[in-house]
Amino acid sequence: MSNTTELSIARQCDLVGISRSGFYYEPVIESALNMILMRLIDEQYLATPYYGTRKMCVWLKGQGHKVNRKRIKRLMQVMGIEAIYQKPRTTLLNKAHEKYPYLLKDLAIVRPNQVWATDITYIPMRRGFLYLVAIIDLFSRYVLSWELSNSMDVSFCIVALKNALSFATPEIFNSDQGAQFTSMEFTEILKGYSVKISMDGKGRAFDNIFIERLWRSVKYEEVYLKSYEQGVDAYNGLRTYFVFYNNERPHQSLEYKTPSVIYFCKSAKNILSARSENRDNFRH
Repeated sequence: MSNTTELSIARQCDLVGISRSGFYYEPVIESALNMILMRLIDEQYLATPYYGTRKMCVWLKGQGHKVNRKRIKRLMQVMGIEAIYQKPRTTLLNKAHEKYPYLLKDLAIVRPNQVWATDITYIPMRRGFLYLVAIIDLFSRYVLSWELSNSMDVSFCIVALKNALSFATPEIFNSDQGAQFTSMEFTEILKGYSVKISMDGKGRAFDNIFIERLWRSVKYEEVYLKSYEQGVDAYNGLRTYFVFYNNERPHQSLEYKTPSVIYFCKSAKNILSARSENRDNFRH
């Protein structure tokens, strides 16, 4: 008889810092046509984020798809998106949760760990989809942490937050007003680290613009070039991409330096002396 004690899946996930929803992948049941429509909606949304259900329906009909607005509305709700003038809905509002003020207005972001931001986006797969959450440092664009899940519950967001906080602590943490980020479980962690909580104003599409740009890069440079078969394929592809994004991909807004150079460089303020007006090695 073996003396080796087998660890539960929950304990294994806890030890390596991933959520159980990210460990398991159960394909979300949607028809083949709906999966095609969701992929098209996702791509078009990046190009025209101001399209609501009506315009998206018209656009899809123009592509030769026989759809109605009711169907498109349901699919966009599943994906967690809506027209940008009402703010992307990859997190769902919960009126019972406490709301927090927006602290970034006219704020000069001039150093690493001054402001972090987070958001959730939809990741299409060949036979289903996942949700991706990421936390970035706004000054350097460095991706501090990310997680995948097959549902938009708060647990995978908490795992990402804990992983990021084990690395450093921000002065301000910015998010949208979604239920995941306004939940007591999430905000109490930030308060425990004395982090100031900032949340985008309702209807203010560009309050979290930098992480929206991250999603554009992730999808055009990684997700849309692949056709993930399994959850592990998505995980491995994104892990490789975020290493590249942080350590190899030059950013024009960073004077063609990489996020890791700016984030870890002690003289980053001198390197980016012109960034004072800015509103405008991966660890997972």
